[in-house]
Amino acid sequence: MSDSNAMPARPVSLFTIVFIFAVFAAFLLVIRWFYHPASTTAFNATPDNLPKELEWRATAETRRKTLQEHQAAERQKATAYGWVDQNAKTVQLPIERAMELTASELAAKQSGGARRNP
Repeated sequence: MSDSNAMPARPVSLFTIVFIFAVFAAFLLVIRWFYHPASTTAFNATPDNLPKELEWRATAETRRKTLQEHQAAERQKATAYGWVDQNAKTVQLPIERAMELTASELAAKQSGGARRNP
């Protein structure tokens, strides 16, 4: 039932394999030669007519400057005393001092509760 007239498969020559790789390499070179991305993309173009609240997003330099200003303000808040709401008498404390006060209040509650329940 098998077809005895079928020809055996011929092996692929080394020349054919090299030729296919050469064509692929030529294709890559053509792509590289003709594809030049624009030096000014949408992300680094100069901004035109931006609203005031979005000017900080305009360039990498303005984003970096805004980030540094924000980090400095947060660092100042984390390490300084100040009023959060003076009418409600809410203050801002440095983190280390707030942890000390919280630990001392917790220790006072624990020691006070232990004396009441002998």
